[in-house]
Amino acid sequence: MEGETSWVINCFEDSTRGIGEFDSFSELSDEGSKEVNAVSVDLILPDDLLERILACLPVASIFRAGCVCKRWHEIVSSRRFLWNFSHVLPQKPWYFMFTSSDEPVGYAFDPILQKWYGIDLPRIKTSNWFIASSCGLVSFMDNDSRSELYVCNPITKHCRKLQESPGLKFPDYSALAISVNRISHGYTISIVKSKQVPGNFFQWDLSIHIYDSDTRMWVTSCTEVLTGWRGGDESVICGGVLYVLIYSAGGGSPETRHGLITYNLSSRSSHGLLISFIKVPCPLTCGRLMNLNEKLVMVGGIGKQDRPDIIKGIGIWVLNGKDWQEIARMPHKFFQGFGELDDVFASSGMDNLIYIQSYGAPALLVFYFNQKRWKWSQKCPVTKRFPLQLFTGFCFEPRIEMAP
Repeated sequence: MEGETSWVINCFEDSTRGIGEFDSFSELSDEGSKEVNAVSVDLILPDDLLERILACLPVASIFRAGCVCKRWHEIVSSRRFLWNFSHVLPQKPWYFMFTSSDEPVGYAFDPILQKWYGIDLPRIKTSNWFIASSCGLVSFMDNDSRSELYVCNPITKHCRKLQESPGLKFPDYSALAISVNRISHGYTISIVKSKQVPGNFFQWDLSIHIYDSDTRMWVTSCTEVLTGWRGGDESVICGGVLYVLIYSAGGGSPETRHGLITYNLSSRSSHGLLISFIKVPCPLTCGRLMNLNEKLVMVGGIGKQDRPDIIKGIGIWVLNGKDWQEIARMPHKFFQGFGELDDVFASSGMDNLIYIQSYGAPALLVFYFNQKRWKWSQKCPVTKRFPLQLFTGFCFEPRIEMAP
């Protein structure tokens, strides 16, 4: 299919079969008739210097380099190379777009090379699973029993199944988050579960469960009954603090349809969660939380003044203390470019990039946070097959040295 590059599959197949010899090359002079012998860089550079050069390449280029010749394949597969790669700057996040509601198939967008790649995700069965990512690792949790939980590297396909989390077996709402330590490669996973108190629409049980990869154990850190508020499916870990978007359980003004609560994962205070309540900056149709360089960022649908449940635009805010600072609002031409944009939409981001996607179309908009610049991605190599086909996705940092 045009625009698709299945480099992951091809290179892994090549690595299992063995790498053939790399053909020598030649250059033509400006006259076009005189052949000039080229000196191969492969013959000049020692292994350690070549390793450092290759470690600075984008991930997609590293996989291609591993297919060049046997020596390069051995270099990019070595432990020393992975150590060198772990010390380079964070990679720009890719965006994986699901193209089917029934199967975990889709394409990943590389913002550096502006290409889409065909990638098969391990373990995940459908696109409606809960998904969270951090520093090269992605966590998947099923949306039915919520008992299947995996941590995977979508690039290398390394995967680990975790034991089922404690607490409510069938919560009404769940929110998944993961935070990876870049130095130790350890990770923390949080699941926030929310269930209505029987016979009381305004009261909701909310519990926070924390998994530590070092101890490989779950701990139920907090259980509380919220009055007038319930949990949802949106949370993120940022700077050692768990942020959870909560929703009004009925009544109140449009400005109070959403709110934010925080939970410090280090101190694990037993004080009431609503004490940490933070108002949202304006009436929202939905909110998406993300960690951009340890700053909490929210992308939200801005509701109309007279109809707060109808979206009129999209805004981006960063949290400073308990105050929201508006970073940008989507220009009208991009807002119109989505066609029919639902009141809810998919959005995720990390580092300097934020991705925004309509559930109704495969169009993907990229916001460059530092430059305050909006840009459409290259067109995803998929077409909408029927009117009610839904698209969604998530972003992740492509890393080859991270393993669960």
